[in-house]
Amino acid sequence: MATENITVAKDLVAQSIDFTEQFTGSIATLLRVMGVTRMQPMAVGSQIKIYKSEVTKADGNVAEGEIIPLSKVTRKLADTKELGYKKYRKQTTAEAIQSSGFDAAVSDTDSKLLRSIQGDIKKNFFDFVQTGTTKTSGDTFQKAIAQALGQLAIKWEDDDIQSVLFANPIDFYTYLGDSQISTQTAFGLTYIQNYLGFNTIILSGAVKQGTVAVTAADNLNYAYASVNGNLGRAFNFVTDETGLIGVTHNPVNDSASYQTMVMTSGVLFPERLDGIVVATIGATPSK
Repeated sequence: MATENITVAKDLVAQSIDFTEQFTGSIATLLRVMGVTRMQPMAVGSQIKIYKSEVTKADGNVAEGEIIPLSKVTRKLADTKELGYKKYRKQTTAEAIQSSGFDAAVSDTDSKLLRSIQGDIKKNFFDFVQTGTTKTSGDTFQKAIAQALGQLAIKWEDDDIQSVLFANPIDFYTYLGDSQISTQTAFGLTYIQNYLGFNTIILSGAVKQGTVAVTAADNLNYAYASVNGNLGRAFNFVTDETGLIGVTHNPVNDSASYQTMVMTSGVLFPERLDGIVVATIGATPSK
């Protein structure tokens, strides 16, 4: 009797371990590329507060002997995010397993689910990074990023920073033309290091064409609620020591299928919204 398609306990654990390693490995690579050094485990339901600075500058023309008026820098709350679990579930049918084999059928659908989860994380981050409150512009791609880099230097002039540029691939490759450049990939994103004055350039279709966003790596944080401990035991999650993601596989007998359930909670966010410079391409540079 053939046994190659019979699922045993070790198959379930092996699939979960593989999923976990792919996710945590790609997250770790993405954070390393961006230069993110702060991973903050927090309780689910925690409030993540994002701030911006507003400057009220007094007139500097003060007569001799007169009292110098105060200028004021106010740190204001720009946005609040609540850290919550995201839950995903998918099923592989008995027919798919019989047709393709257990490993192929489950791995293929797991990979699609993993890409979808990564897509959600990327979209949430890129949507937010483009709401940076420091604005500038330039009439070409190169002039826009030059303006953005200049504004970034002003914003972080007291800090030794690693600069990160987020750009749309169409804008970048239109600028690049026929020139050749070495690129790498992480978390489904293309990136280039040490180019055009930036430590890292990250390309994504999630960045609106005609704009670029620039920030300092120190401005970026990754917060998550661990799925280790009681939660992991309750659902028999496979996870690693960080608890970034919990994965479990199990047969579902009443529908003759095999289920993957995933729970994660990571949020990549900027600490200072005004620490992100957003530049518009094709406009006269801002004064």
